[in-house]
Amino acid sequence: MKKVKVKIDPATLAGLPRGRVDENRLDATQEKDIASQIAQDDAEAMQDAAKFARRVRRRLGLSQLEFSRRIDVSFETIRNWEQGKRRPTGAAKALLKVLDKAPEAALSALA
Repeated sequence: MKKVKVKIDPATLAGLPRGRVDENRLDATQEKDIASQIAQDDAEAMQDAAKFARRVRRRLGLSQLEFSRRIDVSFETIRNWEQGKRRPTGAAKALLKVLDKAPEAALSALA
């Protein structure tokens, strides 16, 4: 990949194209709209995490109970992950990634 350094003169910014921002819509945005979008984004992220946790477990061919026993995490935690009530973080998130990429090695290490 070729890198090119470009210097931008602030005096010439007025002559640059404006981009694809709808300034009227941006100006009309209120704090409640922003809060609503943040909540919607957070809900989507929770569902993505739930789908990932469920996909990893199913690829291993394990029930929630079997999966919880194999990775030494409570059944309720697995259920909450898959229902989108909680999101795996830290070590649990890393473990799910390893189980997704190298399931045999991860499960044998946990045995």
